[in-house]
Amino acid sequence: MDSATSACERNPAYCAKVAGEETVHPLVVRAVQVGTVGRAWQVLDELARKPIEDILVECAKWANAEVNKKELGERAPTEQECEQQVGGTRENPVTRGMRLGGAKHRLATPCTEEKLSRTLPGRFRLEQRYRINPDTRQLELITHEAELEMLREGGKELVGSVVPDVIIHTGNPLQVQAVFDFKFPCPETNTPKWRSLSPGNALGVRNQGEAYFKVLGEAPSRVAPGGVFK
Repeated sequence: MDSATSACERNPAYCAKVAGEETVHPLVVRAVQVGTVGRAWQVLDELARKPIEDILVECAKWANAEVNKKELGERAPTEQECEQQVGGTRENPVTRGMRLGGAKHRLATPCTEEKLSRTLPGRFRLEQRYRINPDTRQLELITHEAELEMLREGGKELVGSVVPDVIIHTGNPLQVQAVFDFKFPCPETNTPKWRSLSPGNALGVRNQGEAYFKVLGEAPSRVAPGGVFK
């Protein structure tokens, strides 16, 4: 057996198959300090990130093509079509680009779950809500049941929480190793951007990416059909 396969047999939790290949590659990790509370755990090196990023981009490309095929006959939307208002109000319009992006997100999520379940079982979360606990000041995972209860009580406790599309973790979802968000810019030639947040928001940040970093302690990446953007 090659050295990669041998290493993976010794520690399969840190292994993944590269998309389209049968060879298993060990997910090389390195220990670093995370956050300001002095905790340390393993985060992904570039060698470990590559097969994960390949999977996410593959799902983004597939979802993009499927929705374009259904809505536009396999072509990409034009800038005019992206800006066309299809719902909402004058103050808060819903554009065709926004609607297409939502549809692509909904396809990319199950694609990601299927592929990561085969390569990183037990080491990822999709659309999981996190927050910094207001009493302990520690990272906290909010279950779906707890989220529904908080919403029934008015949602005040959810202020300042974040819900990234993809979290990669050590096996403990509170030990975050990588953060990814799908972005489907419209038109597709645009660079994917983080969503801006309102001034005076609870986290005191400018955009979605800064919010992820402040809560999760890991710099997030944007995943688009055109690749991964740091």
